[in-house]
Amino acid sequence: MKFGTKAVHEGITPDPTTGAIMTPIYQTSTYVQEAPGQHKGYAYARGKNPTRVALERGIASLENARHGLCFSSGMGAADAVIKLLRPGDEVLATDDLYGGSYRMFTKVFAHFGITFHFVDMHDLQALEKHITPATRMLWLESPTNPMMKILDIAGCTALARKHKLLCVVDNTFATPYLQNPLDLGADIVLHSVTKYLGGHSDVIMGALMTNSDELHEKLAFIANSCGAVPGPMDSFLVLRGLKTLHLRMQRHCENGKAIAHMLRKHPKVAKVYWPGFEDHDNHAVAKKQMRDFGGMISFALREDSFEAATRVAKATHLFYLAESLGGVESLIGHPASMTHASIPREERIKTGITDSLLRLSVGVEDVEDLIEDLTQALDKA
Repeated sequence: MKFGTKAVHEGITPDPTTGAIMTPIYQTSTYVQEAPGQHKGYAYARGKNPTRVALERGIASLENARHGLCFSSGMGAADAVIKLLRPGDEVLATDDLYGGSYRMFTKVFAHFGITFHFVDMHDLQALEKHITPATRMLWLESPTNPMMKILDIAGCTALARKHKLLCVVDNTFATPYLQNPLDLGADIVLHSVTKYLGGHSDVIMGALMTNSDELHEKLAFIANSCGAVPGPMDSFLVLRGLKTLHLRMQRHCENGKAIAHMLRKHPKVAKVYWPGFEDHDNHAVAKKQMRDFGGMISFALREDSFEAATRVAKATHLFYLAESLGGVESLIGHPASMTHASIPREERIKTGITDSLLRLSVGVEDVEDLIEDLTQALDKA
C-alpha cells in the first residue's frame, strides 16, 4: 500500500456500533468489566483507549513498524526510552541535538547515574572510538535541529548492532513521508507528533515506533506505569492530521526548496543550512536515505549578532515568531534564545548555533508571499 493511501486509511475502521467512518472520541476514564478481571481489552484509559489505539496503529503503519505507542508529548516519549536504561549506562547522542532533549538528559537523567556524551556522528570511525563497555544507546537526529546535519542512519545502526547497542532515531524533522529509520536498522523511532504528524499547531503529543516485541512490551509498561499518555481528543485531532500528511509534506518540501534558494542569493545571508543543496554536508547520504529534503531551513546572517537576528525575526508578517515547527503556518525562531537556550553558549557555537542563526519552519502558504515576507524582513537586518 502506498504512503498516501496508508495515511488516509491505516488504523481506521468504521465504528462497530454506529458505522461512523471516523474513529469516535472515546471520552472515558474507565470501562465496565463483565466480571472481575474480565474485559474486552480495555480496563482503564491510562493503559488503553480505543481512539489512541487507532492512532497508534496508523502511525506505526506509516513508519513500517509492528508497534506504535503515543505519549502526552515528544519529551514524554523520550523520557520513556531513557527509562529503559540503568544507573551506570552511557548514551552517545549527536552533538547537534534538540535543546529540550539536551536539557532532559543533562538536568534530569544525569542525576540518576546515566552518562550522556554529545559527539559528532558524521565520522563513523570516530564515533566508534567513543563506545565503551558502559555504552548502551546511540541517540540520533537526522536532519538535526537546528543545523540540518545529515547522519548516515544505516551506518550508525550497523555500528549499534556490532556493539549490541540500542539505536534511537528522532525522525521529527523528516517524518515517515521522507524517511523510515526502522527500514535502515533503527530499533526505536521517536516523533514529536506535535509537529508535522499533527500538522496544525493544536496538539502536544509524542510517539515511539518499534519492530521489537520485547521493546514494545517494555515501553508499553513504562507508559502505563508512569502515565505520560495523551487523551482521546488529542488522539482524534492527530488521526485527522495524518490523513493529509502526504499532501502537506509535499508542499512543505516544494516551498522549502524555493525559499532555501532565495535565501542563498540574498546579500545579507551568510550561510543557508538545507540538505537539498549539493554542497550540503552529507548531501549524498540525504539523497540516498530521504525521498525529499523537507521544509526546515536554518540560516545565519552576515552581521552575526543577536540584534540583527531580532530585527529580522520581528519584521516578518507571515512567518510568526514562535517555538515549534511543522504546522501549516510558517514560523521563524531564534535557536540561541529559544529552542536551544538551555545549551551553554560555548557548546552552541561549536555546533554552529551562532547568535545570528535563525530557523524557519516553512509552511504551506503560497510561496511567493513567503518569499516577499522574508525579503522585506531581511532588508531590515
